[in-house]
Amino acid sequence: MKEPLDKVRLDRWLNSARFYKTRTQAAKACEGRKVKVNGQTAKPHKFIHIGDKLIIHHHGNYRNLEVLELAQRGLPPAVARTLYHEEIRHDLSEEDKRFLTLLRKAEKKLRPKFKGRPTKKERRQMEKMKDLF
Repeated sequence: MKEPLDKVRLDRWLNSARFYKTRTQAAKACEGRKVKVNGQTAKPHKFIHIGDKLIIHHHGNYRNLEVLELAQRGLPPAVARTLYHEEIRHDLSEEDKRFLTLLRKAEKKLRPKFKGRPTKKERRQMEKMKDLF
């Protein structure tokens, strides 16, 4: 019989709780400052304990979680959902939510589509913009 766990690496727990498909993706999210443990950004090797509060920036949303159980291996989805309790906030009004979605859409349009050197068409557009200012 296995002893119950008292601490687990953050990247392993995120993977076993099925927030990320692989441990590598979980580690990259931690390195990218998308995961906070008890209010502080955490590296993938940080150990978490039962009762810790996590904030995960996942797919454009912030998720507030409390760790209820620890696991190191992948689990079925129904079991993985028992590892945490998600605090759902309804702070924003419907108008604010619509405003945020519009803001995100506008942000996407302003971002450059490709990295690296611009194409001929993009260069012409950049020249037009320079002439306007």
